[in-house]
Amino acid sequence: MRRGFWLHFFLICAGIVVGSMAAEITSGIPVLGWLSYGLDFGTQSPFVLDLHVLQLTIGATVKITVSHIVFVALSIILGRLIARD
Repeated sequence: MRRGFWLHFFLICAGIVVGSMAAEITSGIPVLGWLSYGLDFGTQSPFVLDLHVLQLTIGATVKITVSHIVFVALSIILGRLIARD
């Protein structure tokens, strides 16, 4: 695979982590509280498949906040500037 793919993948993951930290830090600050606004998508209770020999439990929840979107967008822009070399 190309170097650019892994660079963008790493920067997007870093943008998600930094966006999560920013959402947690700014949740108590009134002026920056809008960064922690978000929605949860997913299942409320997990899906359980019981075969008496094997039990599978499947569930997923994704929380997207404004700071996630902002920091992922910034990481994509930064990745394009770095990969331009």
